[in-house]
Amino acid sequence: MDLVSQLSSFMEFLTSLPGIYLLCFFGFSNFLENVFPPWPGDTFTVFSGFLASSPQTDIALWQLILATLVGNWAGALLMFYFGKKVIHFLRHSQSTWIRNHYQEESFEKTIGGFRKYSGLLIIVSRFSAGIRFFVAIVAGISKMNPFSFLFYYSIAITIWCGLLISAGFKLGKNWEQINVMLAAYNQIITIFLCLVAVCLGIYYFYRKREQS
Repeated sequence: MDLVSQLSSFMEFLTSLPGIYLLCFFGFSNFLENVFPPWPGDTFTVFSGFLASSPQTDIALWQLILATLVGNWAGALLMFYFGKKVIHFLRHSQSTWIRNHYQEESFEKTIGGFRKYSGLLIIVSRFSAGIRFFVAIVAGISKMNPFSFLFYYSIAITIWCGLLISAGFKLGKNWEQINVMLAAYNQIITIFLCLVAVCLGIYYFYRKREQS
């Protein structure tokens, strides 16, 4: 049985669960997406919207939204504080290799760009499965105020997850059409980000060569 068939079978199993178990699962799914990027969190979020619209399940839309928010908050905060531990480890590590390669001045210059546009980056990152995982960690590394982080992150998940849940709710049994569009969307975003990375790399390469 391939992965798609396994996923379909698992979703059929989910429809048979009581509402409270469904809410716990969808909350955990959103949590897991933040700490384990390969998890198909967006797919389950769309599916949750479909189930909320189905008379066969006893979950209300507001309950689903709350479970989604709580799961995302828990996962994001875990990675945020993991980022704080990472920078503490780098600064106080006794490893000779880390001491030789970690330079505080260079690090501060690198992280300075994130600090300047942190709110915008947190919101925009939610729309790319490829970078959303790293933003909470970087926010923790940059010592961002946790309440500010949660504020911007809440805006991001309200927009993105709201769109996915609404799509699943409106399309009903045709919710799988969203997965096709998500796959195409993620491919386009990935190509776009790669092009941006290449352009930035070329820009900084020539800028550094001109300064030397």
